[in-house]
Amino acid sequence: MCKNVLKQRLATVFLLFCYFISTTMSQTKIVEIRVLQTSDVHGSFFPYDFIDRKPADGSMARVSSYVKELRKEYGNKLLLLDNGDILQGQPTCYYCNYIKPSMPNVAASVINYMGYDAQTVGNHDIETGHAVYDKWIREVKCPMLGANVIDTSTGQPYLKPYAIFVRDGVRIAVIGMLTPAIPNWLSYNLCEGMRFDDMVESARYWIEYVKEKERPDVVIGLFHSGWDGGITTNKYQENETLRIAQDVPGFDLILYGHDHKSNKHVVKNAIGATLCMNPSSNAEYVCDASIKITFENGSITSKTVTGRLADIRQQPVDKDFMAHFKSDIDSVNAFVNRKIGTFTNSVYTRDSYFGNSAFCDFIHNLQLEITGADISFNAPLSFDACIKAGDIHVSDMFNLYKYENQIYVLRMTGKEIHDYLEMSYALWTNTMAGPDDHIMLLDQNGNGSSGYGFKNLAFNFDSAAGIDYEVDVTKPEGNKIKIKCMSDGSPFDETKWYKVAMNSYRGNGGGELLTKGAGIPHDSLQSRIVYESERDQRYYLMKEIEKAGTMAPRPNTNWRFVPEEWTSEAIRRDKALLFGRE
Repeated sequence: MCKNVLKQRLATVFLLFCYFISTTMSQTKIVEIRVLQTSDVHGSFFPYDFIDRKPADGSMARVSSYVKELRKEYGNKLLLLDNGDILQGQPTCYYCNYIKPSMPNVAASVINYMGYDAQTVGNHDIETGHAVYDKWIREVKCPMLGANVIDTSTGQPYLKPYAIFVRDGVRIAVIGMLTPAIPNWLSYNLCEGMRFDDMVESARYWIEYVKEKERPDVVIGLFHSGWDGGITTNKYQENETLRIAQDVPGFDLILYGHDHKSNKHVVKNAIGATLCMNPSSNAEYVCDASIKITFENGSITSKTVTGRLADIRQQPVDKDFMAHFKSDIDSVNAFVNRKIGTFTNSVYTRDSYFGNSAFCDFIHNLQLEITGADISFNAPLSFDACIKAGDIHVSDMFNLYKYENQIYVLRMTGKEIHDYLEMSYALWTNTMAGPDDHIMLLDQNGNGSSGYGFKNLAFNFDSAAGIDYEVDVTKPEGNKIKIKCMSDGSPFDETKWYKVAMNSYRGNGGGELLTKGAGIPHDSLQSRIVYESERDQRYYLMKEIEKAGTMAPRPNTNWRFVPEEWTSEAIRRDKALLFGRE
C-alpha cells in the first residue's frame, strides 16, 4: 500500500516537473536592444566652439546625458557605437595630436569615459598620421573596427574586422568598415602599410564569415562611408552604404556617416529590408535604434528594427562629464586664446566666390612665399567664415584654415593648369544665357540665408594666384578660362612646365581637379610632387602672422568674371541670395 502511494506521488511530481519544463520552454521571450551611434564628431566633445569661442549646440557632453538616461532603463542592453572622424575638427584635437602629443588623447578619453562598445576609424582620423592614430587606437578601450583596412605586410585586417556582444541571450555582431577612397585624399606616408579594399566585396566576405563562425542573432554594419556616389574609380566607390544595403543581404541595421548628411532609409534586398541611419556631424544628433527580438522555445520568431534621429542639441550638459575633463578644457582654452597678431581689417570667406578675396589670397601668397612656386591653387574651406579686424588668436587659425593639410608643390603643364581651372570654375559658376541669370551655380535647398546654396562643395572651388586670367561666365566648361599672362607680366605658355603650390588634400587627388580636371592619372600624382612641407599649413599661417605682428590682408587683382556688364549685377543678386543683403 505504502509503495503504491509512493509511486503515485512520484508520478505526480514527475508530471508536474514535465509540465513546468514544457510551459517554461513554450514561454515567449521578448528582448529589446537599444543601439546608439555617433559619427563625424570632429572634436565636438564639449558644449563650446573653441574656434568661434562661443557655446556650441552639440557635443559629447550632451550625448553623455542622453546615454546615461537610457542606460538606467536598458543597462547593458544598450550598445553605444561611434563611426569615426573624431580626431580632427576642433582645436581640442589639434592640441592633443600635435601640441601635446604625449598626453592621453582626449578623443580616446571621451570614448572610454562614456563606455563606448565599439568604434570605427574615419578618413580624417587617418589624415592625422600613423604617430597620432596608432597611439589613439592603443588608448581606446573598446574594439576599433575596420574589416576592409588591410595590413599590407600580412594581408590581414589592420584593425579588428568585427566585434561580438551578447546581451540578455542575444548575440550581436558589429562589422566596421571605412571608405576605400583614402588614397584619393591622403599621401602614402599617412597610411603607409595599409590598403583599403572595396566595401561591397568586403561586406560579402565578412557577413558570411561572421554568420558561419559566430552564429549571430543580429548583424549591424558600422560604416564610415556615405550613402551613394562620391569619388568613383574602376576599383571602388567612395560612398557604398546604399549598394551594400541592396546587394549584401543580412544586415539588420546599418549605421553610417562620412558625408555629413542626416538620413534614415529602409532599403529592400533579396531577403528582406535593412534600416540605414546617419546622424550627420558634430554630435548634434545621434542615431537611436531599437531592435526587438521575439524568442519561442529558444528560437527567433520575429525581429523588428526601428529607429530615429535623436536631437541632442536640447539635452542637458552632463556636469560630471565636464568636471572629469576640466583640466583638458582649461588647457585647450589657454592654447586657443593666445594672441598671435593683429589684423587691421576683417576678411571673409564669402568674398572668395565672387572674385579676388583677402581671405583666400592671404593663403595664396603664403603658399607662393614658402615654396617659391610659380602658381598657387586654393579654395575657401568653410562656406562662410570670417576673421574680424583686431587681435588674432590661435582659434582664428582654425577659421582661416580648417584642416591639417600640408603644402605641396606639383609639376604641371600650362595646359593642365588651364584645364584644372576650367573644372574648378564649372563647379561654382553658371553658364549665363542673359544678364538676368544667376552667375553662381545654385541649389534652392542650400544653407544660404534665403534657402539657396551652392550646388557643389565650396572647398573644391579653387582659384589661382601667380597668373592673370578672366572667367567668361557666358561660356561652357572648357571655354570659360582665358589666362592672359603670369602675374609678373611674363607670358603664360600651355606647353611649359610650372611649379604649382596647393594643399596636400588637393595634391593627392582630392576633389578630382587634378585627375578629372587636369587629366593627370591618379597613379602619376606622386611622381609630380617636388615639395612637401614638414608641418601643416595652419602652423605656417600662425608663424607668418606672429612674424608680421600687424597685418592688413588685401585681395590680389589677378582674376575677374566677365562680361562685367552682366556679372556686376549678377554678383550683387546672388550674393544677397546666399548671404543676405548687407
